[in-house]
Amino acid sequence: MNYIILTYCIYLAITISLTIWVAKTLFNNGKVFLIDIFHGNKILSDSVNNLLLVGFYLINIGYAVFTLQEEDSIANIQGVIERLSIKVGCIILILGVMHFFNLLIFFKLRKRAQDELHIGNRTIQPTNQ
Repeated sequence: MNYIILTYCIYLAITISLTIWVAKTLFNNGKVFLIDIFHGNKILSDSVNNLLLVGFYLINIGYAVFTLQEEDSIANIQGVIERLSIKVGCIILILGVMHFFNLLIFFKLRKRAQDELHIGNRTIQPTNQ
């Protein structure tokens, strides 16, 4: 049995599944933030959300494929599990960083949008003299 091929197959299955799950979670829950950021413009927020989803897939799956190569031989199932733990653990950490990076961007954009709305409301209000 070729344990390297087995490791590749399991690694890709786990990595792609995790990436899809995280991406769908971000996509579904990020809609609310984007609608707020774009002041209720649902068409624009949906478009940006789709673009973020595609970018997320490209970065994460691209990295997973890029790191697929295994230099050393794998002699047994224990070696498969050990390599998978390192590779999948790394992918999980990267997905976590990407998740928090997305949240950071959403919160910064939302704060800026709220500040702009607040400033806009202040200038619209009539002044009492």
